[in-house]
This record gives sequence, structure tokens and C-alpha cells, in this order.
Amino acid sequence: SQLPGWSVRPNGSIVIATGNDDALGVYTCTPYNSYGTAGKSQPTRVLLKDPPTFTVRPKEEYFQEVGRELVIPCVAHGDPPPTVTWLKVGSAGKSGAQVDANSSLIFRPLVKEQHGVWQCTAANPVASVSTTTSVHVLGTSPHAVTNVSVLPLLLAANISWEPGFDGGYFQRFSVWYTPLVKHLPRAHRDWVSLSVPVGAQHLLVENLQPDMSYQFSVLAQNKLGSGPFSQIVTSVPRGFPVTTVPPELPAMTMRVFLSPPQALTANETVRGVLLQWEPPAQFSVALSGYALELRQDKGGWEVLDRSIPSTKTQVLVPGLIKDAFYEFRLVAFAGSYISDPSNTVNVSTAGMEVYPSRTQLPELLPQPVLAGVIGGICFLSVAVIFSTVAACIMNRQRAARIQKRRQDPPLVFSP
Repeated sequence: SQLPGWSVRPNGSIVIATGNDDALGVYTCTPYNSYGTAGKSQPTRVLLKDPPTFTVRPKEEYFQEVGRELVIPCVAHGDPPPTVTWLKVGSAGKSGAQVDANSSLIFRPLVKEQHGVWQCTAANPVASVSTTTSVHVLGTSPHAVTNVSVLPLLLAANISWEPGFDGGYFQRFSVWYTPLVKHLPRAHRDWVSLSVPVGAQHLLVENLQPDMSYQFSVLAQNKLGSGPFSQIVTSVPRGFPVTTVPPELPAMTMRVFLSPPQALTANETVRGVLLQWEPPAQFSVALSGYALELRQDKGGWEVLDRSIPSTKTQVLVPGLIKDAFYEFRLVAFAGSYISDPSNTVNVSTAGMEVYPSRTQLPELLPQPVLAGVIGGICFLSVAVIFSTVAACIMNRQRAARIQKRRQDPPLVFSP
């Protein structure tokens, strides 16, 4: 007899709309027609299995300081027991994270690159279910802006973007641009930067030359430094119409591929710190050189050397301050293109033998200490001059008195 929700199809298959304990058991199928039957089929057993369900879900988002530990739970059960895996959305692998025996995701320590959306998946032979959570890493420089677009206008261009995560601090933006077609050869330092008003996510760049290609990029900064440059977008501003109005062409946009320098490493030598790297893997035109950037004790990034030849794959940095912490990174230039920064290498001069040189590193002496030294030298110089002048005046007065005594007639006493 059939139960509610059960049915038999014309081909002989049985359909059970809702699986429950009534469906458990052993089944056989007996085909027949007007001549009879050839017998029953082999028996088959119906078993009920549970799909995975989450008993402990991660929260929608987590906020944690960089360098600290973060544990995100994710527990599921089912029949058979499911396997729980973690994946960073949009990235291959777990980006240095670990999964413990309880299926919890562990960041020890938490780094900037682990910021983003993470997905927990529980799967068994019955089904697979997933849930996501957002990890916000605080205390870092900003992340790169995304979805940069350029709208060509009459002798101008409107640049818009979507901000990346601010690292937990207020961030500001600047738009960088440079002409692609140049009458005179120029280096990468001819990029022009424009500050963006607070709170804005777009900027109108005016006074551009018509029918000339320009490159645009957006940079985010906060109190800890600059984030990476956005992808470079190329566009051509519109010029004034001539006698006839030609049909308006679609905006010319082009993605530029110039990968950053690779495998930057730092090694201590007797003459200083030797930085070595490999050239970019992809570039559209011949490399024109590299620029070395430095920051000291988590300060702001500064350009240490902007004229490293493209043929070099190493540079020596002497003159570092003792007992300080440095970070170095490289950017590459190919024609007018500028790459994203390379990986960052850390150099600690604690206990290193430091050699003086002419290399000008930022903030060799703190400004208050330098001002005190100069003031002390000036005061000592003035005191020496004043003492010398006073001694000269006193010597002259004494000499005058002795001379006067010699010139006076002797006194004669008579009886």
C-alpha cells in the first residue's frame, strides 16, 4: 500500500516525496504483464543519511589588530560526519592560516594579507553547505582602491573608484596621472598628483591636452603610510569638434600589465645591506629602471634612490642607523608605466656594525636633538667671543694705568 507522498512513475520507479522513518527498509521490484512475471528483482536497502548542518557558525565579521591571534570557530554535524574546510574568497590556499582539530580557523599571528572574506564549507556524500565571514585587520596601511574608471570629458577626465579597507584609520586619496605620448623624454617623477577632498570618491582632472593618452592611478594613505597604487587605467580626453561632428567613439580604456619586481631579499655585508631582486615577470615595453623606497621604524615611505638602472638586480645600502628597524621595497618603471611595489623586506640594525657613508637616509638625527646641538654650539661660540673681548679691554685699561704712572714726576719731600 502507498503512503502519503509516495507515487509510482510509468517506468516503474517509486518516488518518495519526503524521506523519513517510513521509507526505511528493504525493497524489491516485480515486473509483470498479461503473461505473468519473471520474478522479483534483487533487494535494495533504503538508508537515511543527514546532510551537514552548522552547529556553530562564525560571526558575520571579526575585527582584530595586526600581529595578534584570531580564532574563528566553525562546527558542523551530519551522517556521515562532514569534512570542514576553510578558503579565502578570491585567493588560492589559506594565506598562512591554520585549521585546528575543532575545524576552527586560526591566525597566529594575523597579517595584513589575511584581510578579506573567508568561507567555511562542510561536506559529506549527501550534500555540501557553506557560510562566510569577513576578517578586518586593524593597524595597517590602507588596501588598494578597486574598480577605477575614467570618464573622458572635454579637455578633462573624471576619475572614480571604490575605496579599499582603511586599515582602521582615517584614509585620504590622491589621483596620479601622466601623459603617455611625450614630446620630450621624461622620467617617472613627472607623474602629477592631485589631492582628493575629504570624503570624495571621484575627482575631475582638468586642463588636459586633447587627443593625448593619459595614465591614471589612485593612491590611498593613512597615518601608517601609503597603500599600493591602484591598477593603471589609460584614457584619452576629448578635444573641441572641428567643422563636422564625427560619431562619438567609445571611451578608450586599456589595462596595463607591468608586474612588480620579484623576490626582493636583504643580506648584511661588511659594507652595508645588499638588496637583490629579480626583474618583473610581465611588462609591455622595455624596463627603464627601478626606484627604491624606504621607511624607518614604521614611519612614512620615502624614495631613497629613484635612478637605479634597469640592468641592475642588486643595490648596496650603506649608512644605516644602528639599533633601528627598516623596511625596503622596489617599484619598476617601463616607459611611462609604474608597477605596484614589490614584496617588503625588513632589516634590523640591532647589533650590526654600521659604517658611515654619504647615503642620505631620512631623519638621521631627530629634529629636537639636532636643534639642541646647534643651539649649544652657538651659545658656546658667543660666550668665547664675549670673554675674549672683555679680556682685551681689561688688558688695555691696565696697560694705560701703568703707562700713566711712569709718566708722572716723582714726589720730593723736603725737611
